[in-house]
Amino acid sequence: MPILFHPCTEDDLDQLRSISCQTFSETFAASNNPSQLQAHLDTAYAPDKLRQELTNPASQFYFLYDGEVLAGYLKLNEASAQSELHDPSSLEIERIYLCQAFQGHGLGRYLMEQAIAIAISRQKSYLWLGVWEHNTKALAFYQRFGFYRIGSHSFFVGQDEQTDFLLRKDIAADTSNA
Repeated sequence: MPILFHPCTEDDLDQLRSISCQTFSETFAASNNPSQLQAHLDTAYAPDKLRQELTNPASQFYFLYDGEVLAGYLKLNEASAQSELHDPSSLEIERIYLCQAFQGHGLGRYLMEQAIAIAISRQKSYLWLGVWEHNTKALAFYQRFGFYRIGSHSFFVGQDEQTDFLLRKDIAADTSNA
């Protein structure tokens, strides 16, 4: 089936909210208190919050379809929209999520390749992201693409404070990928 990758618009709000809640829950429900997880979903993916993010010119969402089925999405942030560094020479991958049924089929790699290509086209020096310290599958995935740890920060799931590692991939001199 063909892979389709395209920008989201405000018209995609309901679909974006649905896949955001689904993919976050599939990834983190087993490791979090259900009420804290629900509090996070209600806050992070509230319609008004997502609408504000969708209309922010420094943020971009992209849907990934496997044939006719929405399989995942990507959220990229430039300087003013970045969650932490606010560096105009960088591009943040704030969210890179696939539905569980589509994991292991090369679609995560496809999303990462798209993020790298977008960063190169925008003449960014590096990509960066935050990843939960206990998400070993994601950490291994990012390391295969040349990301390395540059720090950490707190990430809240409801009121539960967790630690995300901050990872960076330099792209100015090295435009190769895994």
